[in-house]
Amino acid sequence: MTETVFSRTDMHLGEFSVRPLDPDADATMLHRWVTHPKATFWMMQDADVAEVARAYREIAAHPHHDAFVGLLDGRPVFLAERYDPAQVELVGLYEPEEGDVGMHFLCAPADTPVHGFTRGVITTVMAWLFADPATRRVVVEPDVRNTAVHALNAAVGFETVRTVEKPEKEALLSVCTRDRFLHASGPAATRGVSA
Repeated sequence: MTETVFSRTDMHLGEFSVRPLDPDADATMLHRWVTHPKATFWMMQDADVAEVARAYREIAAHPHHDAFVGLLDGRPVFLAERYDPAQVELVGLYEPEEGDVGMHFLCAPADTPVHGFTRGVITTVMAWLFADPATRRVVVEPDVRNTAVHALNAAVGFETVRTVEKPEKEALLSVCTRDRFLHASGPAATRGVSA
């Protein structure tokens, strides 16, 4: 069992935790998640298990990009990626600032939706990133068509900067400072434990 790097209790949902992703051991599970119809913006719809494992081995080997599995009460329920946006994803497309951290997240498909679950996931990811005192802003670049994630980002404090043209998509560059996250989510949301 891989060591947890962060945990946070959500009083409505339970105990969220984050652990490093294992590209080979997690590949079959990740494949189900990233090829699900609801994961269309993840852009891996046609990948097979070997391609998913290879993609996450490349992330694991990258000096400025890493991936994690999020759990709820010990059950894997989301994928999170952390990256340096000045080195990955947004190179030359925005003005980086010291303390910027890039983020992607994907919730596992669920048979029965749970009210507040996705908000609980993004709050956990943000609390984890801001648990590092060096993190000053979280930077994201979702597809401009992904209106559901834009609303979710706004709910936790992201501000839209502008659209940027990436090779694979037109993206909505958005940033969230620690203060904006605290204001949007409240101090209770940010309580967590880094390992």
